[in-house]
Amino acid sequence: MSPPAQHVLERLLRRGETARRRGQNASLSMRSARDAGEYLALRSLAEIENFHAHIALAERDGGIEVQRDRCGDDERLERLSVANLTALARHLGTIPLDQQADAAADALGRWQAQFPIIHDVLMRWREGRKVRGADASAASDLADAALAVAARQADAGNERILRRESVRLFGQSKRLEKLTPWLDLLLTNDLASSGLMPQETWALLDLRREPQPFLVAGSGTVTLLDGMQLPLARPFLGLPSEAISALSSPARCVLSIENLASFHDAVALAAQRHDILLLYTAGMPSPAWRKACLRLLQGLPQSLAFYHWGDIDEGGFRIASVLAGMLGSVGRALRPWCMTPDVAIAETPPPPPPETLRAMCRWARRAGWDDVACELEISPMSLEQERLDALLPDTGDV
Repeated sequence: MSPPAQHVLERLLRRGETARRRGQNASLSMRSARDAGEYLALRSLAEIENFHAHIALAERDGGIEVQRDRCGDDERLERLSVANLTALARHLGTIPLDQQADAAADALGRWQAQFPIIHDVLMRWREGRKVRGADASAASDLADAALAVAARQADAGNERILRRESVRLFGQSKRLEKLTPWLDLLLTNDLASSGLMPQETWALLDLRREPQPFLVAGSGTVTLLDGMQLPLARPFLGLPSEAISALSSPARCVLSIENLASFHDAVALAAQRHDILLLYTAGMPSPAWRKACLRLLQGLPQSLAFYHWGDIDEGGFRIASVLAGMLGSVGRALRPWCMTPDVAIAETPPPPPPETLRAMCRWARRAGWDDVACELEISPMSLEQERLDALLPDTGDV
C-alpha cells in the first residue's frame, strides 16, 4: 500500500475506534489538510491514481465507504467513512483496539487483584493511549513483570543475582532487564515513570547484578546468625546481608552513605574514630539490606543518631524516604547529612527543572525532612555527593 493511503486509512481507523467508544460514526474530509494532508499533497496523476486504487481496495474489503466527486473526466475523493472497523483493521493488517484490549485483559486477569495499577493500565489501553510508551501489545511483558514481582515478594529478604533469577523465572538471562519499566510501574504503583535507575528498581526486588556485601566501618563486634562473632575490621568489613544478626559498638551515631566513592572517602576520614558507624547502602537499599540494618540496630541504644548522606537529587531523596520508613518502623528517626543547599561547594550548580524540584521536595517531606524541602524551594539545587569532600557528624552534638 502506498504510504499516503496507509497513513490516511490508519488515521480513519484511530478516529473510528475513538468514535465507537462514544457511540458515534467516524469519517475524514478529503478536502481537509488535517484529515487528508497526504492526499492533498499529491501532485502527479500516477500518485493520485495509486492512492485512489488503494482506497478502492479498502472499500471493496468492506472497511470503508467512499464519497466521490466526479467532474468530467476527473474524480476526486470527498469523504471516507468507517463502514466496519474490524474489516478496516484487517485490511490494514492490524488488530482492532477493542480486541487488543480484550486480549490484554485476559493475559493480565490473574494479576489485577494483586496489582491494582493494572486496571488503570488496561483502561488507558482501551482508550487507545500508551503506558510507558507501549500499547496493549505489551500485555505479555507486563504479565511477566507481575510474575517476577510476585515471585520476589514471596522471597522477600533474600538477595538474588539478576540474570540467574531471570533464567529461573523465564529461561532467559536478560528477560528481567527488558521488563524493568514494567517492574517500576508495579513497584511504584504509578503509570508515569518514577525516574528510578534500573539498578534501583532491581534493588527494590532484592536483585543485584552481582553479589553485594553489606559494608560497615567503625568499631564494634558483629554477631552472625550462626553465633560467630567478628570484630569490625579496618578500614571496613563486608558481610552477606542475610548472615548478620546483631552488632555491639561504642558508636554514638550512624551515617549511611549512598555512593561507594563517598563511602571510601568517609571511611578514610573516620579511621581514628570509634564513635561513628558508616554504612554503604549501594544506592537504593534493598529489602535484604534493610532487614540486616534493623538487626544491627537492635543491639544499639535508641538514643543513637542515624544520619544519611546521599545525592541532592530526586533519587537521593527517594532513597532517604525509604531509609526513613525503615527507621520509623522501629521508632527511630533519620537525619539529613550534607543534603541541603548550604553545602560547601566552590561553584553552585544550576537548579533542577521545576518538575524534578517538586519531586525532590516531595520525597524529602516523606523522609520527614520538611526543613530541607523548604530550603530547596528557596534555593533550588541538584548535586551528586561525589562532588563534595567527605565530612562526618560531630557526635558531641548528638
